[in-house]
Amino acid sequence: MGRNGEHFFSRTSRKEEGRLLLLPEAESCRRLDRVRSAMLSAGIRAGLVSGNASKFYLTGRIFVGWILVTQDSVTYYVRRPVELEGDNVVYVRKPEEIDFGCLADGELGLELDCATYSSIERLSAAAGIKVPGDLSKVLRKARSVKTDMEIEMIERSGKMQEGVYRRIPGLYAAGMSDIEFQIEIERLSRLSGCLGQFRIAGDSMELFMGNVLAGDNADSPTPYDFAMGGAGVDPSLPVGADGTVIAGGMTVMVDVNGNYTGYMTDMTRVYRVGSIDSLAEKAHRCSMDILRALEKSGVPGAKASEMYEEAESIVKERGLHAYFMGHRQHAGFIGHGVGIEINEAPVIAPRSRDVLEVGNVIAIEPKFVIPGTGAVGVENTYVVTCDGLRCLTNLPEEITELL
Repeated sequence: MGRNGEHFFSRTSRKEEGRLLLLPEAESCRRLDRVRSAMLSAGIRAGLVSGNASKFYLTGRIFVGWILVTQDSVTYYVRRPVELEGDNVVYVRKPEEIDFGCLADGELGLELDCATYSSIERLSAAAGIKVPGDLSKVLRKARSVKTDMEIEMIERSGKMQEGVYRRIPGLYAAGMSDIEFQIEIERLSRLSGCLGQFRIAGDSMELFMGNVLAGDNADSPTPYDFAMGGAGVDPSLPVGADGTVIAGGMTVMVDVNGNYTGYMTDMTRVYRVGSIDSLAEKAHRCSMDILRALEKSGVPGAKASEMYEEAESIVKERGLHAYFMGHRQHAGFIGHGVGIEINEAPVIAPRSRDVLEVGNVIAIEPKFVIPGTGAVGVENTYVVTCDGLRCLTNLPEEITELL
C-alpha cells in the first residue's frame, strides 16, 4: 500500500479467483488457435503445456498442472490451487491420470526446454510414447506474435516504466554506490506497481530486478547471455552492480524491470556524473542513430539477421566496432522478443533465421562499453507494424546528468 493506504495492484474479484480461465473467451480462442496452427505445422497432434509462462499465456493465471491441447479440444489438468472451476477442468494428483488418448511417437509435444529429464521420461511413459515432439519451439512461435490484448498490456507496462525512469535522477545522492542507487530505483519501481517478477527463459539466465552498471564494472564479463555484464556482489549471482561508488566521469546504465502487467517492457537509459569522454558521447549518438535506422527497416518480412548487419555496418562506419555490445566480452545480438518472458522470439542476431511479423514485440539495444567511462547506449521496446517499428518506451534518449 502507499502512504494513504491506496492499493497499487488491481486484484481479481472473488468470482474471478474461482475461475481457472481468466482470459476473455474470444482472447482464449485466439491464443489457442495460434498454438494449434503452430502444432499442425510441426506435425504435433497433441501438446502438453507445463511451463508457467505458457500456462499464463493460455489461461491468464499460474497453476500447478498441465494443459493438454489437441486440434479440437483443450483440457486443464490441475493439481493446485484447489477449487478452480471451469469447462474441461480436471483435478489430478499425478501425470499418470492424464487422458492422452492414442498417440504415436512424435505426435505428443512436450516443453522440452523447461521440463526436467525425469519429468519428460515420466510423461512419455504415461502417454505410452518413447520420443516426444518439441512443443517448446511451437509455443515460442505462437507467443512471438502478440494479440491486441497482449500489446495493450505491454503498452501499459511501458507507460508505468516510463514514469519510474522519469524520477530516477531525483533518487541519486552524491557518494552513492551503484547498489544503493539500484535499491532506490527498485523501491520506487515496486511502489509504482512493478510486480518484481523477472521471468526469463533458459537454464543459464538469472537476474534480480534488473541491471545498474557504473563505470568500468560494465566491462566485467558475466557468464549470462545478457547484452551487458557486470561482476555482481557475490559469485552466486555474477552479474550487475558490484558496489562501485558513482563518481565524476562515469556513466551509469540503468536497465531495470518493466513488468507491471505480467507482460514486460525492456528499456535502458544512461546517466552521468559531470563530463564524460567524447568517445562515449559519440558511441551513445551512434546507438540512437541505429535505432532510428532500424525503426524504418524493421517492417514485416525484414530478416532479423539483416537488421543486425545494418546496425553493425553503422558501427563500423563510425569506427566503434571494438566497443560494440561490450569491450572485453561481446554479446552476439542486439535485440530480442519481449512479452511474458524477457527473452522471447524473434532474436536480432547475425545467424538468426527469424523474420519479422506484424505483432512481434521486440527490444532493440545497441550498446557500447567505453573503458574508463562505462556503458552507453539506448534500449527501447517496439511493436512491429506495417509501417515499421512503433516505440512503446517513449522517454528522452540523451544521457542525463545526475546532480
